[in-house]
Amino acid sequence: MTDSRIPSDDLQTDITNPNTHAGFVAIVGKPNVGKSTLLNAMMGVKIAPVTDRPQTTRRGVRGISTISNRQAVFVDTPGVHKPKDALGKYMNDEVHSALADVDAVIWVVDLRRPPSDEDAMVARALKGFSRPLWVVGNKLDAAKYPDEAMSHYIKLLEQTEFNQVRLSAQNDWNAVAGLLEEVMAILPKNPFFFPGAGKSDQPKEVWAAELVREEAMKALYEELPYTVATRVTSWEQRADGMNMIQAEIIVEKMQHRSMVIGKGGAMIKKIGQRTRKQLEVFLSARVFLGLEVIVIAQWRSDQEALRELGYE
Repeated sequence: MTDSRIPSDDLQTDITNPNTHAGFVAIVGKPNVGKSTLLNAMMGVKIAPVTDRPQTTRRGVRGISTISNRQAVFVDTPGVHKPKDALGKYMNDEVHSALADVDAVIWVVDLRRPPSDEDAMVARALKGFSRPLWVVGNKLDAAKYPDEAMSHYIKLLEQTEFNQVRLSAQNDWNAVAGLLEEVMAILPKNPFFFPGAGKSDQPKEVWAAELVREEAMKALYEELPYTVATRVTSWEQRADGMNMIQAEIIVEKMQHRSMVIGKGGAMIKKIGQRTRKQLEVFLSARVFLGLEVIVIAQWRSDQEALRELGYE
């Protein structure tokens, strides 16, 4: 394939305009507050995996929004949490790395609940950040006391200048569009970081592997949500347009492998069918998806295994 990035629909862009504005925007927050849902809503296409389990996002996923002479590169970071293993430390390092050199930050909080220790960790990570900051209260549609919740989150900040937005990233399209417009307005004068109208700089292989992991996490909701990793080992497009994709699901124990495969192969078939449907909708093409389950003992605590799986 000539372009391994995720494709996009057509956008009204003007990359030849010398008066361009571009910048990086980090989306931060504790696990499971809706960061990936917000990113996907702003992009208008699925860039990041989404489940109702914490820590679905493990890598900093970049979504690119280019409108006219402005380009925002959004970095969807893993949820800030107390790490229990090398993978957890990697995820937290991704957050701090994203904050080191961005032009703005969107801090997503859950309006259904008061701040937790993990929210306080995010606020501490933002200490000293002097560039534009948005506190986005998410899940407004399910919040009983959104004003009170938002006031408690704001008290965690030492900053006195910030923007507030309250929305439901899943279905409040007008509010999401308004937030995107506000972010675009503050971008510094820069050349575009990415040419064309691509929606993400993720390789297709990484994106597809994350879709497999998303469906595995949903299907194995109680059993092994965090011990599963995925990678695409090959992707070929045949002359008839069929995408031939081979992927691996990695677990830590043999009994976990049995769970992923399921009785008579039912579970892995379910994961494969659901992932294939997502891939075919997005690619507008037929997909053959072959899945294999392999065991790498204690991969979450093995630095070499983490590097092999792309967590570096």
